[in-house]
Amino acid sequence: MAETQDVVELILEDHRRMEDLFRRMRSVEDDRAGALREFADLLIAHAQAEEAEVYPALKRYKNIDDEEVEHGEHEHDEGNEALLELLQVEEVGSDEWDSKLEELVEAVTHHADEEERTILNGARENVAMDRREELGRAFRQERERQLKAGCGSVENVRKLVES
Repeated sequence: MAETQDVVELILEDHRRMEDLFRRMRSVEDDRAGALREFADLLIAHAQAEEAEVYPALKRYKNIDDEEVEHGEHEHDEGNEALLELLQVEEVGSDEWDSKLEELVEAVTHHADEEERTILNGARENVAMDRREELGRAFRQERERQLKAGCGSVENVRKLVES
């Protein structure tokens, strides 16, 4: 089966991967620091690609609520702030680390749930498949560019939060 190009499916795949990484970061038997590094890269690359390629395009559709799209961008900022706080904790598995992880899980899970119910369902109903595939290619390309640039580094996340 060929990999999907549908932007809705690509975003959903990333959301499921993030959930898997949350499980790994919670598990004392796993490489929690490694899972956090992978998560940081994925979260930042995913959000940057959405904001650069997907959200602006979706705002052009009258049946997709602009306020929901803008709210999604605001929630990306909240996720970035929670990620930075976790990245700055020195001891993986400490009480502080666990507490900051749960704050991150809450912020990202809330955003993903809302995005799936509002923005992505709106895109499924109102955007033709060929346009969703075009957006999917642009999303994937920008996400890969961000990943290659080491977008999840604490320095880059700090820059995003402070901007």
